[in-house]
Amino acid sequence: MGRSQETFSKKEKEKARHKKRQDKEQKKEERKANAAKGQGLDMMLAYVDENGNLTTTPPDPRNKKTVDAGSISIGVDRQEATAAVAERKGVVTTWLDTKGYGFIKDTQSQQSIFFHKNGLIDDIRQQDKVSFQIETTPKGPSAVEVRKLG
Repeated sequence: MGRSQETFSKKEKEKARHKKRQDKEQKKEERKANAAKGQGLDMMLAYVDENGNLTTTPPDPRNKKTVDAGSISIGVDRQEATAAVAERKGVVTTWLDTKGYGFIKDTQSQQSIFFHKNGLIDDIRQQDKVSFQIETTPKGPSAVEVRKLG
């Protein structure tokens, strides 16, 4: 008769599986024993008071406020694109011709303002002095009607 095909590692793996199974059964029995001692579902409930804090006491129905569901707005309202009338001046700090966009540094506010090639009137290069108008878009301020000065 031949030797057993069980190696040391196979025996260790089997022992580990058996121990894991026993631990699982033991935990299951403990949960069943604790559930029998528990006070029930009422002790597991939590309530939220008018300030948003969790509490164990139910709210007073007399203090109930009604809210119109139509008045609740989820998210942020979209901003409409509006053009400013005042013409501003600045310097083109970045211009990526291959990508079709760049940034202008406003001389008045020192703010970096995005512009797209669709908003260009003249051909421009980096470090050119330009005049432009600011349009507020949903993503922030954007320069339009960009003209090269001088």
